[in-house]
Amino acid sequence: MNIADAKTIPMTEILDRLGTPPQRVTQLKAWYLSPLRQEKTASFQVDLKSNLWYDFGEGMGGDLVHFVCLYLKSHRQDHTVSDALRWIKNMVGAAYQITPIVFPEENPPDPALLLKTKKPIQHLGLINYLKKRGIALALARQHLKELHLRNPQTQKSFFALGFENEEGGFELRNPFFKGCLRPKAISFIRGTTPKPNSIHLFEGFMDYLSALAQTNHHRLNGDAIVLNSLACLKQALPYLHNYGYQLAYSWMDNDPAGEKATATLADFCKTQQGLTHQPMNAVYAPHKDVNAWHMHQLNLSM
Repeated sequence: MNIADAKTIPMTEILDRLGTPPQRVTQLKAWYLSPLRQEKTASFQVDLKSNLWYDFGEGMGGDLVHFVCLYLKSHRQDHTVSDALRWIKNMVGAAYQITPIVFPEENPPDPALLLKTKKPIQHLGLINYLKKRGIALALARQHLKELHLRNPQTQKSFFALGFENEEGGFELRNPFFKGCLRPKAISFIRGTTPKPNSIHLFEGFMDYLSALAQTNHHRLNGDAIVLNSLACLKQALPYLHNYGYQLAYSWMDNDPAGEKATATLADFCKTQQGLTHQPMNAVYAPHKDVNAWHMHQLNLSM
């Protein structure tokens, strides 16, 4: 794909594939919450006639290629024009058109939680929660933050473990709560090996941390994607498309939904030359997921 071809692709189509719906649409303009940063008021404008964008919050704009360069940079990925063209091709390429099974979100939408503070984990209740799940504090501090949040509907505040995703949101966990600080998205973690030949896909971050705990490492050699919800599976596919991975290890739950996700990944990998799919379910069967197996290995129970 060249720059001229890329400029013919509607910005609205790319934003839709990123899971960013328009907040307001007129005959000539569409307004979005900026995908380049967090904001509460839509200030990212797309001109539907010229296919150009402008971010009023940042005071900059341009065409699709320029946007993708900035988007990749904001996600700490290589962001040259060539990288942007490859990313765009992956997003709209024929292989990507495979439609994965649509999974509903596991939890109903949370109220608009407000983040008050973010810091290293030190709350005793959260530390004890991690201990019961078999996750050492040193490992958890490499990947999680302690978040202090407030529910504006109930005016109640609480603490939770926060696992950041690629859109600046957080998956939230404590002994009594499971939810997210929107937006909802996958989390991508680089491996210790530059340009690795493998990638691991996990359903949740507790499974990812459990796999790390079992290997006694703070990071895998290969890259990793944590879906954070099976509903986010479609967001993971562009990361696998034409990147050069040779092995894709899946760590989905041993339940019907996990089996469907595993089958979807297997079908997608068949479209990628040189990419072999390896489900890891046999490692932690008959347990439901990786964390349950990990806890069993440590003789722990919730």
